[in-house]
Amino acid sequence: MIATDRYARRFMKMHKRISALAVMWMIAVIIGGTLIACSDSNDDSETSPTPTPTRTPSPTLPNTSQNPVAVIHTSMGDITLELYRDKVPSTVDNFVRLARDGFYDGLIFHRVKSGFMIQGGAFKADGTPKQSPYGPIKLETSPDVRHVDGAISMARTNDPNSATSQFFICDGPQNFLDGGYAAFGVVTKGIEVVRQIAAAPNDGSLEPNPGGGKPLNTITINSIEIEEGA
Repeated sequence: MIATDRYARRFMKMHKRISALAVMWMIAVIIGGTLIACSDSNDDSETSPTPTPTRTPSPTLPNTSQNPVAVIHTSMGDITLELYRDKVPSTVDNFVRLARDGFYDGLIFHRVKSGFMIQGGAFKADGTPKQSPYGPIKLETSPDVRHVDGAISMARTNDPNSATSQFFICDGPQNFLDGGYAAFGVVTKGIEVVRQIAAAPNDGSLEPNPGGGKPLNTITINSIEIEEGA
């Protein structure tokens, strides 16, 4: 599963240790310390080992519905997603509200793993956790919204109803997460940015399970822009 609480504890311990050695070492903590699963403890739940899927480039897909579109402006480029409000409205509305509040501005991707996913939405660049003011939301899934390549989903702890602000974007299909995590949209443009972030060198602090680690170089969510569907 995607780890949050356990990851947060690891992150804070690691952050203190690295701070003590700051004269000799550069901070190599995970960009916030969590990945796929997420909770308000600001660290995502754990995920079991995942095989690296075969990926094919995703085309730019038009939004032909009334669903909102999110543009995640990152320090490595923009990622555009359609959010499936028509399928999972509560999850989409939670994300949209946080984005419009500016909650995600300046937060980081704190866990990356090539062939798996990129996770963010819980930590500042200095490792300080940030909690959603709205609290956890109930797990909401739809058989029509799966963890395909480029899917965006909510991270959480072992409690299915613990997702708050942390989200992850799949780098390749992750079908084993279907039904257990709240996928709520898909990348329509900028999948190459997802690939680049996922492939960024990381500290390996979450290997072998749940996998991945914090990028060695900070990758920032500058802002998230929400556009209503036409």
